[in-house]
Amino acid sequence: MAYLIFLGLLPSFIWLSFFLQEDIHPEPRKMIFYVFVGGMAAAVLTVVLQYLFESYLDASTISKNGFYPVTVFAALEEIFKFALTYIIISKSKHFDEPIDAMIYMVTAASGMAAVENVSVMMGSEILSEKAGILVFRFLGATLLHILSSSLVGYYWAKGIIKKKILLWLPVGLVAGTLLHAVFNYSIIRLNGGIIYSIVFLVVAAFFIFYDFEKIKNSSVNIGSGAGGE
Repeated sequence: MAYLIFLGLLPSFIWLSFFLQEDIHPEPRKMIFYVFVGGMAAAVLTVVLQYLFESYLDASTISKNGFYPVTVFAALEEIFKFALTYIIISKSKHFDEPIDAMIYMVTAASGMAAVENVSVMMGSEILSEKAGILVFRFLGATLLHILSSSLVGYYWAKGIIKKKILLWLPVGLVAGTLLHAVFNYSIIRLNGGIIYSIVFLVVAAFFIFYDFEKIKNSSVNIGSGAGGE
């Protein structure tokens, strides 16, 4: 049991440690921990709402595998990742640079992905399957969560810099949701969808790393609590 939890957490820890290197002024470990746990809580809340939405789909003629339901599921995840992150850090004295928005969103995404990964690992009984699942979760779903949340964080940071959060944040939520939905939909609908989806993520990653660099280059100290308008 313990080793399955460890394996489920491993992809999140690896990607998180990698992306934390993008922060020139590292965030306190306790804040990273709080936001990571917040991302885990967001996963639980999302499952509840997704279950309710699935109940609605069961009572309708809408296919669960259509782009509309897939997009709604993705939107719920992106909204809850952002909402829990905002609640935890928006008034914190440690949230004092635009790049922090991207760093904390990546952290929340890692927490949500960790819950999903552990759940999936627990559901598999064959050791060889666990290895394949772990590789796919590392290159696929975990990276997806991080990249989609990075987009939300990028536009949040852009809103902070331009002092127009309410204008730019919705753009980020839409962009993150679309990235998330396209990935999931391609897996469901395309032959060889897993391969195409991972290639899609790799391409998206290049653009998002560029976004990190843009925000880092424009980062200035903005004082404690960068969450307001």
